[in-house]
Amino acid sequence: MKAKLKLPALWEKIAAIERMERGKLCPMRHGAFYNHQTWEKGRNLVRYVPRERVAELQKAIAGYQQYLELTRAYADEVITRTRQTHSPKTTPRAIKKAKQQ
Repeated sequence: MKAKLKLPALWEKIAAIERMERGKLCPMRHGAFYNHQTWEKGRNLVRYVPRERVAELQKAIAGYQQYLELTRAYADEVITRTRQTHSPKTTPRAIKKAKQQ
């Protein structure tokens, strides 16, 4: 997310995501099924999805991608605020000067 949003707005967008699924969807050779690959418990799990369910699953995968982007933006905003309020302004010159004293 390139545009900066306030924290409550990020929470609202995260809460609005209704469906999520991890993984990747690939068409199979004969076209009747799609291959849904995901990692679970440290192993690659493959599910075969009928063509009728592909659109629904693609939306769920997109929902998970959106969730990742929003939580990354939330973390970036919290980290920026934390650094602004709790971290002293230090530069290499200031560190060198402090060591000399």
